[in-house]
Amino acid sequence: MKSDLVPTARSHHSSPLIARSVDLHKVLDTLVHNLEGMAYRCLLDGEWTMRFVSQGCFRLTGYEAADLLDNQRVSWEDITHPDDRQRIRQEVLQAVQAGHGYTLHYAIITRSGAVRRVKGQGVMVMDESQQQVLEGFIQDVTDIHQTLEALAHAELRYRQIFEHAREGIFQTSLEGRYLSANPALARLYGYGTADELIADLSDIDRRLYVQPGRRERFQKLMAAHGEVSNFESEVYRRDGSKIWISENARSVRNARGEFICFEGTVQDITERRSQLEQLERQANYDALTGLANRNLLRDRIGPAIAHAERMGHFLAVVFIDLDHFKLINDSLGHDAGDQLLVEIAQRMRGCVRASDTVARHSGDEFVLLLNEHFRIHSVIAHLQRVLKQVNQPVSLLGREFQMGASMGVALYPQDGMDAQSLLKHADVAMYAAKERGRNNFQFFTPELNKLADERLDLATAMRFGLEQNEFSVVYQPKVDRHRRIVGVEALARWHSASCGSVGPDRFIPMAEETGLIGEITERVLRQAFHAATQWGPVHGRALTLAVNLSAKLFLADDLVQRVAGWLADSGLPPQRVELEITESVFLDDSERAISVLQAFKALGFRVAMDDFGTGYSSLSYLRHLPLDTVKIDRSLITDMEFDEDVAMIAQAMVGLCRNLRKTVVAEGVENPAQFALLCAHGCEEFQGYLFAKPLAADALRSLLARHQGSIPARQLEAMHG
Repeated sequence: MKSDLVPTARSHHSSPLIARSVDLHKVLDTLVHNLEGMAYRCLLDGEWTMRFVSQGCFRLTGYEAADLLDNQRVSWEDITHPDDRQRIRQEVLQAVQAGHGYTLHYAIITRSGAVRRVKGQGVMVMDESQQQVLEGFIQDVTDIHQTLEALAHAELRYRQIFEHAREGIFQTSLEGRYLSANPALARLYGYGTADELIADLSDIDRRLYVQPGRRERFQKLMAAHGEVSNFESEVYRRDGSKIWISENARSVRNARGEFICFEGTVQDITERRSQLEQLERQANYDALTGLANRNLLRDRIGPAIAHAERMGHFLAVVFIDLDHFKLINDSLGHDAGDQLLVEIAQRMRGCVRASDTVARHSGDEFVLLLNEHFRIHSVIAHLQRVLKQVNQPVSLLGREFQMGASMGVALYPQDGMDAQSLLKHADVAMYAAKERGRNNFQFFTPELNKLADERLDLATAMRFGLEQNEFSVVYQPKVDRHRRIVGVEALARWHSASCGSVGPDRFIPMAEETGLIGEITERVLRQAFHAATQWGPVHGRALTLAVNLSAKLFLADDLVQRVAGWLADSGLPPQRVELEITESVFLDDSERAISVLQAFKALGFRVAMDDFGTGYSSLSYLRHLPLDTVKIDRSLITDMEFDEDVAMIAQAMVGLCRNLRKTVVAEGVENPAQFALLCAHGCEEFQGYLFAKPLAADALRSLLARHQGSIPARQLEAMHG
């Protein structure tokens, strides 16, 4: 037979057999070398010396087959993990001695150093020289091994969880009786043992659930879906107390599809329900007043509109702002302000029906949602009642205050068809009430909307103005009592291509409202810092540059770093810069505001309190804040010349500030009489049109050069005249 496989010239019949043999050899060779694993023949020696290795060796170990043949580069003993070498050698020898094949599971170390799990199968055979050799196949079973390990771990973990479960586990019958329960369920329902629970709770629907028909609902969901998830119910415990539970259960059936029982788990969610109710209240109600907040208000407006449309009546959305609330809040403190808000909220609530809503929108702003009105006169009567209640005196810290309210009204359907438009139009009408003297109500009209549109146009023009560099900086000098210029305040100016010249009293609040104040501040400060580097010493001392920081911008996390960066770019020393703030920066987060000031001070900046005297709480700040300068507001300067009481207040303020070692600057000085009076009171620095109006950078340099940094007395007289 063997000779038949060898091609010879004498046997043309053998050629097909030889061809088939060659083809079969190629097929087998291809199969062996492409198997996902390694076929091998090795000696039964200490190194497992390989005599044949398939090409799968590289995919398995990272070594070429030639590396293992006759241990040319590495032996299989080397590749075998040290922890497994002795064991697998013993198992192979035992199999050989018993005369049967072997199956091994062990680890190898690949050429890259990775540890892989393999399965090796083989048998001892005699080779052509009658030498014992091992022939077999080794495959990578790392993934299978890891999967089996994970399954074993999961099974162990499941058993432990089941045995020590903190959740209740149950099986119940279709009729509503417990068939089995674990100790955790018994404890949850107030029983000593599971047997006590099973014996006592023979009717789950009647004895367990607080809400009747709850078990029936459970069974309907089971019939429809075969399971229930997060089935939340209030239940009775054995002692009659109530808890909330969440059930997850499924319907168990046998192989024929016949019902066996319901089984599942029970979790006590009483605390979670309480927390959710609390979170829901926090999300929908104002913490201070207990009124609905803006979220709940918006949720209620939609259904109220739908109801009004069905019933053919109209509803009113009323935006309310308390007049001069900030004055009381600043003078008496936040606690008194909060007390006032609570009192006003209670009064408003007492003026409306159960179907209406009183909401706190923000700060001292409230919104009324008045439903089911058929005549405008009934809305007016409602508003008059609210206004009358708000106007009643309020006792705060032993003093009585009379409050007012500006109210704007938008009606559905004529003023808006949705919550957004109604609130917007009511807000517009509220601003109209303020402009008409406050403490009144105004109904929305299209003309009022035009005013709101003008505000929107201003905001749009401001964005365009920033893009087109329409904003500029002017500089107003500060002088000492000898009329020598000692410092300069940088002021922003805006000449709009579409709106003309717009005053700071208009564009600064709009910039704060639209979020553009940051970009405007950066431009003003960068330009001012650069300009100040061009000013030489005056009377032997460097001029200080005062710049204003908006309260809206002050608490930004990166404000200190940003301002310091702009200053560093200019090369101006921080000791020449004075940052002007108003007391409003301390209203939201005084501790944070103080830490920001301290950070600026640590870098060398000076700090000034601007508009001092406009808020009654300013006095308390002077002792605690790291201030260098206090600027008395122009409103006091204007009145002190003709009002002795105001003059005494101004004198007291100057004295107080000097005693606290603060530099005092008087703003808005416009005539020599004011200047003389302030000098007599001990004021040290002055600013106002008496000395100089805000000047462009070139005009300021000219002024500094023209009089060696002083304002001549004759010029003051000429300006006043």
